[in-house]
Amino acid sequence: MDWLELFIHDTTWTFAAEILIRCVIMFMMIVLFLRLTGKRGVRQLSIFEITIILALGSIAGDPMFTKEIPLIQAVLVMSVIILMYRLTTWLMMKYQWFEDILEGQSLYIVEDGMMVLEDIKKGKYSHDEFFAEMRQQNTEHLGQIRTALLETDGKFSILFYEADQVKYGLPLFPKACQVVKQVLPETHYACIYCGFVDMLTNAQQQCIRCKCCEWTKALNTKRTN
Repeated sequence: MDWLELFIHDTTWTFAAEILIRCVIMFMMIVLFLRLTGKRGVRQLSIFEITIILALGSIAGDPMFTKEIPLIQAVLVMSVIILMYRLTTWLMMKYQWFEDILEGQSLYIVEDGMMVLEDIKKGKYSHDEFFAEMRQQNTEHLGQIRTALLETDGKFSILFYEADQVKYGLPLFPKACQVVKQVLPETHYACIYCGFVDMLTNAQQQCIRCKCCEWTKALNTKRTN
């Protein structure tokens, strides 16, 4: 193996100095671009902003070390991207329908302690993924949650019931969420699929909300911060 060929090849001192200059200029262009996008673009990324960042990486990367690409071309491309970004964000602020098309809408995942099945299907997430997000916010069961939304940036927003308003709800921890084979009288059970709570006459009773036939014992413990 020719180590000199591997690491240096035909790189000259002149081209090495040119690479340094190219990197400095493109680095400054990236900083300028991110500064112009505003603080929101740095704090959290939407699908649209991720697309812009990926395009930015491609635009900035090649001119840093490719001799055949003049910097003016990269500057022109980045200038167009900045103008497109500004125009798109202005349209998003002015027209709600445009923002909905580009970034989507927030989806209701839980309402009144039960899963919102229609919106969950739109979000294309599994129950386990939702439950994991809720557990990370110190939630033991759905009866503690008044409303939970999946925001357009993929984050969860949850509103909790006050302690004296907590209902019976579906457990979110695996060991507590076991399918029951026999039911006890005067005991609350939660549908494993949708979280509907009922007192059962038998363990195979069909859920009136989602038609599922699997139940687990519901909890009504208060939330601890």
